[in-house]
Amino acid sequence: MEDNRILKVVYTFFLGLLLAIFVGVGIDTFYPGPTPPTYPTILDAYGKNPTPELTKTQQEWDLKMSAYEKAVKPYNRNVSLIALGAAVILLAASIAFEKKIKFVADGVMLGGLFTLFYSLIRGFSSNNSKYVFVVITVGLIVVVYLGYRRFVKTHESVTVTKPPIDGQA
Repeated sequence: MEDNRILKVVYTFFLGLLLAIFVGVGIDTFYPGPTPPTYPTILDAYGKNPTPELTKTQQEWDLKMSAYEKAVKPYNRNVSLIALGAAVILLAASIAFEKKIKFVADGVMLGGLFTLFYSLIRGFSSNNSKYVFVVITVGLIVVVYLGYRRFVKTHESVTVTKPPIDGQA
């Protein structure tokens, strides 16, 4: 019986991790990011002997990197938003399953939390503090609600009234 319990815990963790990876790979598959520029290896010699040709190549590289960094910030914001939506859907699904198959519901909940964490990391990469604040606020609300629903509400004591015994009222 103890082996079965350990197996359920391992399954729950693995399901959560796999769901978060599924969301991340799905986003990357259907919404690929900007391609970073290829570093010109000729610039490895730039510090040793800065010729006009190397200086021009360095400036071109700097412009390409600047354009890439400018394009990747909104991409990270959008990925964060998509992942946040997926996290909310997974967390809502975990609530729907919590009475039916508890260890599956726990795995889906863990996957939602991992996905929420992924969303936060991508949000920080957007370098937009207002957006990061909104994502953290949504995440905090969802996690507090989920924690309350999962750990407090299910353990609240329910008062059961005993039916009167025959002859007593």
